[in-house]
This record gives sequence, structure tokens and C-alpha cells, in this order.
Amino acid sequence: MAVSENDRVGTVETRGIEPVPDTERQGHAGQMFWTWFAANISILGLPLGAALVSFRGLNFWQAAIVAVLGSFGSFALVGALSIGGKRGGAPALTLSRAVFGVRGNAGPTLVTWLSRLGWETINTTTAAFALLALLDVAFGIKRNTVLTVVCLLVFIGCTLLISGLGHATIMWINKWATYVFGVLNLIVIAFLAATVDWNKVFSAPVGPASSMVVGIGMIAAGTGIGWANAGADYARYLPRKVPGGRLVAASAFGAGIPLVVLISLGSLLAAGEPDLASASDPVSAINAMLPSWMSIPYLIAAFGGLLLSNHLSVYSAGLTMITLGIRVRRTLAVGLDVVVTFAGGIYFILIAQDFYGPFITFLTLLAVPITAWVGVFAVDLMVRRSYDSDALMNVGRSSRYWFRGGFAWAAMIAWAVAIVVGLLFTEASTSATDVWFSGPLAHSWIGSNGLGWVVTLTLAAGIYALLRRLDGTVRQEASEQRPQQQVLPAAAAQETS
Repeated sequence: MAVSENDRVGTVETRGIEPVPDTERQGHAGQMFWTWFAANISILGLPLGAALVSFRGLNFWQAAIVAVLGSFGSFALVGALSIGGKRGGAPALTLSRAVFGVRGNAGPTLVTWLSRLGWETINTTTAAFALLALLDVAFGIKRNTVLTVVCLLVFIGCTLLISGLGHATIMWINKWATYVFGVLNLIVIAFLAATVDWNKVFSAPVGPASSMVVGIGMIAAGTGIGWANAGADYARYLPRKVPGGRLVAASAFGAGIPLVVLISLGSLLAAGEPDLASASDPVSAINAMLPSWMSIPYLIAAFGGLLLSNHLSVYSAGLTMITLGIRVRRTLAVGLDVVVTFAGGIYFILIAQDFYGPFITFLTLLAVPITAWVGVFAVDLMVRRSYDSDALMNVGRSSRYWFRGGFAWAAMIAWAVAIVVGLLFTEASTSATDVWFSGPLAHSWIGSNGLGWVVTLTLAAGIYALLRRLDGTVRQEASEQRPQQQVLPAAAAQETS
């Protein structure tokens, strides 16, 4: 199959959220391996492993097991949800219109967009700090206001260039940049491993099994769950014939390999640096553990890892913005996104005195409705075999996905109830004395161990599985499901059969 001009490396992708025709699909499941490897190669995975030792009392071997189960398991879910992109050829939140209704989908889409903007601001600010530190170490150039703005613009410019070009360029960059930054990460990892106090590592007592269960949930929540509503964005150009199992395996191994290495190393480092787990700026905390000559490859690797993750997030955020109803070209949506993150970075670094804590707390609250969306969408994906391309793009009353008043009430009720219950187990705070919100069950075993997201996910899935059987409009839409309605050439039709 010929490569579409719309999905060629180095050219600007002009497609927005409209489904990709079968005639323009090409590629293989292995692309998802590089996508998620790139997103998780950042050295910032180290604090996750440190937290398993410092806060959960696990030894190294337990932490390694937890890393394998949490990382591979959560990204297997990302891969499973990306099957929707292969089936429907559209971004995740656009496909979500078929689940929540064209109006009801606005809620999950808005939450997702705000969350993406928030994490992009964190990435941008942290990368600027890394670049400022690199200039100081390598050239003796000290931080000032103008230099800070320049560093922010450099990172944003790199992000805009890659995300603006679009899908094909992102896939190409992910593969080859992973080799470059992967080597730098390995150099830093080898040096850090050599500084580990192995006597402390091997003499550490075994932690309780309950802490391992909690640790798996913590790793899953901090890694794959955050990307679960973006997998379809990158799988939508894949041919429909690609086996779903390969997507799951490629996603799980692509993210799992770097995460297990980094999380395991973080657990080793925590034996000598227990404060690493609670560092507000992990880039600086790890940099302080290195001699100046090793700081240079470390800071380059940190900057590159953040860039590889950020351009994926910005690309998805642009698609989410369009799904929300902002009628602009995809490239302009990406541009608007980075303008907002630049403004956030300026405020973050130059104005706010203590913004990390409050901002991450806000993003923690947004994770509850996102997790509830994952539960509902996953159940729908298990029973749905096709999406109506025309209906996905039709937001009027004539849309097949109008349901009742523009809302699929089975999905909306399941989503809302799961959010309410999830918040009961949630505490959002910047410190022990600065508590923004605390649910009545936040200090139960589930709440205090950070497993509220499991309750949210399970409840959303269970309620939706029950209610969709009772909702007449959903049953009617399901009865009309049929293969994707696209006129294909004979060869393409045979290829997708």
C-alpha cells in the first residue's frame, strides 16, 4: 500500500480528527513499541522506584517485581484501548463520542485536555530547569530571567516542530531519538548503579505483601493509566488487519522495558538517598548525586526524555482540543497548546513561589474522572466492533451518536457515579497541613494506600456494563453496528477481510 502524502515523514499532517480511510492506513504494531518506549525513557522514572523503597518498605527484589507488574500491566491496558483507534481510525476522545454521545463526550474531553495541558506545563518547566543547569555546568552561564525564557522557548520550539509536523514524523523521531537518548540514559544508569551501596540493598528486610499490592497500583497509576486515553491517537493510522494482541504486546513491552530498568534503579538508589522519593525537583536531586562531568550527559538525557514524552502529549492535546469543538486546523491547535504551556512555564518559574505542589495536586484530582472514563470506554470497546465514520464527525441531532438529547445516559451515569465514589477515597494536599480536599474514605486502607483509582475504574466499568443493557438508545445503536462504511478498492477490501 502506498504511503499517503498526509502521513509522510517530514511533511505536515493535515488530517485532524476525521477518521483515516483504509486506503491511507499503513504500518505495523511494532510502531507502538517505539511510541511508548520513547514516552517512558526519561530518567524521571527513578523517583517512582525510590518511593517503593522509601515509602512502601519494599526491598529491591520486591520493587523489581512490582515494576514489572505495574508497568507491563498498565501499558497492556493502553495497548488494549488503542485497538479502538485501529477499528475506528480516529483519536480516542473522538471515538468516545460513540460511547458518551456527542454532547455527553464534552465532559471527558475537557478533563482530558486540561490534564494534558497541566502535564505539558510540568514537562516544559522541568526541561527548562534541566537546560539551565546544563548551561551552568557546561559553560558556566548562570540563570537569569532572559535565559530562563530562552530555555523555555527552546523546549517549546522543539516540541512544536515535532508535534506540528504530525503522526509520521513523531513515529520516526520516536524510533531514532530513542537510540540516542537511550545510550545516554544507559551511561548515566551504569554510573549511578556503580554508586549503589550493595550491602544495604541485600540486607534490606522483606516488606509486607500488602505493600507490593499497593506498589503495583502506584506504578500503574503513575505510568500507563495516564496514557490510557491517548493510545488510539497513534494507532489510528494502522491497518485494520493488525492483530489486537500485537498492539497490546508492543505497548506493554515498549513501555515496560525502560520503566522496569529505571524503577528498579530508583529502588537501588533509595538505599543511599532516601530523600530522592520526596524531591520536589527530581532532576536537580539526581544531578546532585553526580560529578560535574557526568552531569552533562545526564542533563541532556533528561531534556531529551522530557521532549520525547512532551511531543506525544502535545499532539494528543491538539486532537483533543479539536474534539472539544474548537474549529481550527490541527497544526494551529498544537500551536495554541504550546502557547498555553509557555505561559504556564513563565508563571511556574518566574512568578509562583510554590507552584509545583498545588499544580500537581490539581492534576491528581483530574485523574479521577479520567480513570472513570477508562472504565466506561473499555467496556464499550469489548462489545463494539465498528464505528460509524460519518456519525463520529456529525455533532447534530441527526447523528447516530445523538442518543437521547446528545447524551448516552448509561455512560454518563456510570462516569459520574464512579467520579463521586473515587473522590471519596481521594485526598488532595500539598503537605500534611495544606489539605485541599479530603474525601471521607481518604484515610481508609484503600484511600491511604492510593488505590482509589482501582475502585473508580472497576465501578465505572461495572455500572456501565449493567446500565447499557437497560438503555434503549444504546441497545438500538448497538444493533446497528456494522463494518466500517468505506468504499474500498478490491485489493484493500481483501486486505481488511
